[in-house]
Amino acid sequence: MDFRSESLAGLAARVRSKEISSRELTTHALSRIEATNPRINAFVAVDGERALAQAAAIDERVARGEDPGPLAGIPIGVKDLEDAAGFVTTHGSPLHADDAPAATDSILVARLRARGCVVLGKTNTPEFGWKSDSHNEVFGATRNPWDLTRSAGGSSGGSGAALAAGMVPLATGSDGGGSIRIPSAINGLSGLKPSLGRVPGGGPNPPGWAGLSTKGPMARRIRDVTYALECVVGPDPTDIFSLPMPDVPWTRTMADIGAPLRVGWSPTLGYAPVDAEVLAVCEKAVRALEAMGTDVVEIPVVFEEDPIRHFLVIANLGTLVAVAHLRDSPAFARMDPGLLQSIEWAESNVTATKLKQAQDACHLLNLRLVEALRGVSFLITPATAAVTPPQGEVGVINGNPDANWVRFTYPFNLTRSPAGVVNAGYSSTGMPIALQVVGPQHADVGVLRLLALLEDRVAGDRLAPIG
Repeated sequence: MDFRSESLAGLAARVRSKEISSRELTTHALSRIEATNPRINAFVAVDGERALAQAAAIDERVARGEDPGPLAGIPIGVKDLEDAAGFVTTHGSPLHADDAPAATDSILVARLRARGCVVLGKTNTPEFGWKSDSHNEVFGATRNPWDLTRSAGGSSGGSGAALAAGMVPLATGSDGGGSIRIPSAINGLSGLKPSLGRVPGGGPNPPGWAGLSTKGPMARRIRDVTYALECVVGPDPTDIFSLPMPDVPWTRTMADIGAPLRVGWSPTLGYAPVDAEVLAVCEKAVRALEAMGTDVVEIPVVFEEDPIRHFLVIANLGTLVAVAHLRDSPAFARMDPGLLQSIEWAESNVTATKLKQAQDACHLLNLRLVEALRGVSFLITPATAAVTPPQGEVGVINGNPDANWVRFTYPFNLTRSPAGVVNAGYSSTGMPIALQVVGPQHADVGVLRLLALLEDRVAGDRLAPIG
C-alpha cells in the first residue's frame, strides 16, 4: 500500500466495507513513519499505542454495523500549532516545549476525529509558524522528501513532507501568509487556503494574527482536500468569522470540470521578481490551459507595491501579544533569533495608527483584487518566486539570494481570498514548481474546480523519490 496512490474516499470505503481494517491503515502509517521520519523529521511526536486504540474502536464500530464516518480509519498528523488531545502543543518553541498535553482538540481536529480519523501525532513547524522553513530549536529541521538537502517549506512543512513521503494520507495545516500553499507547492502537493471562516478557528484562544490565518486539511491531491474539507466546514458559535454551511456538498462539483472562459495571469503581481526557470514552467502550464479553450488575459499589475509591510505589522504584532506574558521565562532568550528580532521590531515600531493603516490596507488591497478580477473568473500567479532552496537558506532568484522568495502568497491572506496551489512542472533539479489560483471572495469551490482541472490536465504526477 502507498497512501500517495490511494484516495481518502476509497480508503475510508474499504474500512467501512471491512475490506481493510482501521488497524491495518494505522499500522501502515506507523511503519512508514518509522522507516522515513528519521531522515525527513516531519513528525515530532507520535503515540502509536493511543493511535492503535483509536483504530480498534473504529473497527469495533464497523463490526457492530455502525458507520464511523466518511473518513473512517484515516490516519492523520496534526500541525504543532493546534491542539490534539494528549499531545503537547509546543508551537515549535522552547517556551512551550514543557507544557502539559492538551486536554481537548482544536475544532478542526475534533471534527476530523468525529468523522473517523485516527490521530497519530504532531507535525513540525517553525517557531510560532513565523517563517517559510520548518526548522526550530526544539525539534530541528524538516527536510523535503524530493531532496533531503532542501527545505520542506513552512509553516506547515511537517504536514507537507509527511504527505509527500507517504507517511499519512491526510494532515492538518494553517495558512497565515502562505503556510499551506508554500509547503504544498514545494512538496509536490495540491493545496488550498480556504476563505477566512470556512474552517472555524474558534475555541478558547483568540486568533493570533487578526484574521490573516485560516486552518484546513492537507492532502496530496485536490479531490482529497475537497473530500476532507467537506467533513470540516461549517459554522461554529465560538468563531465570529465562521461561514455558513455550503448549500451543495463540494465533492459533487468535482466531476465534468470544463475549462473556465477567461482567467487572469499575473506573472509578477506588479512587484515581484521571479526566477526565470520558475516563470518558464508556470507560463508553459498557463499556455496549456489556454490550449483547452480558456482566454488568458495577462494582468501586469494587480498591486502597485509589495504589501509586505502591512502583513508584517499584523503578523508580528500578533506574535508579540502571544508571547509577551512569557518574557520573564528563561526560555525566552532561546527563541529563534529572527523571530525575536521581529517581535522586538513590533514592540518598538507598531503603533495604533500603523495597525489601523495595515487593517485599512487589507480593504484597499481587496478593492484592487476585485478590479483585477473584473471580466475574469480567477487570477493565476506563480506560487513561489524561486525554486525550493536548500534547508536553512533563502531562495535564489536569477542568481540573487532573496529572503522573500515567497512573496506571492501573503497578499491573499490580507485580502482573505480563497487561494490554492497545484503542480505546474519541475525544475532542472527535479524540484516541484507550482501555480497559484486565486478566486473572488468565498469562491472556494471555483478555486477547487480549477485546481482539479489543472491537476488532471497539466500537473505532473511524480512521487517524491525519497519517500
